[in-house]
Amino acid sequence: MRAGAAVTRPGAGSHPFRHRFPVAARGQVIGLLGGSFDPAHEGHAHITRMALRRFALDRVWWMVSPGNPLKAKEPAALERRLAAARRVMDHPRVTVTDVEALLGTRHTAQTLRRLRRLYPGVTFVWLMGADNLAGLHRWQDWRWIMENVPVGVIARPGSRTAARASPAAQLYRDSMLSEVASRMLPRCDPPAWCFVNVPLNDASSSRIRAGGGWR
Repeated sequence: MRAGAAVTRPGAGSHPFRHRFPVAARGQVIGLLGGSFDPAHEGHAHITRMALRRFALDRVWWMVSPGNPLKAKEPAALERRLAAARRVMDHPRVTVTDVEALLGTRHTAQTLRRLRRLYPGVTFVWLMGADNLAGLHRWQDWRWIMENVPVGVIARPGSRTAARASPAAQLYRDSMLSEVASRMLPRCDPPAWCFVNVPLNDASSSRIRAGGGWR
């Protein structure tokens, strides 16, 4: 299937929702920010804008996942989360996509393997908040992720110390770029990762849900 091709989601009923694989050209550097986005908020938008600049990315894809394998509770309906994410992140260099649902993958390593085959010549950089780095060792095939894709880590409130002390950070400490070299990250052969400190935004999906403003 070529990148950018339209597909129809199975089981969409009498009003199928048209979906497309995002478009990327050879030579581009695409940052991937994955998650449930349940719901998307300004904190997600903030680290995305920071990542575009600090890691010299051409574009960022928000990959709104069907669900998080590490969470027992199912998120809100995918279509609702996609629509909310597109309202929050209206940026010419950011694409909100349900590519994991189109690919049928649920784990990040699976998704990255498929994307690398689907988009030859494109450099992907995995993006995550510092809170995710702290728990990365619980992800399926997390070492494969670190050893095959450059990883950009953006500071999040209350997570910097735990992230720097995490098993992933300790195991790959010799592969960490200095913050001043962050723009070189896409050009580095993995394992390569960089932690950048940015002005913090304390918006939280769990706090939004707890406040009753989402479900």
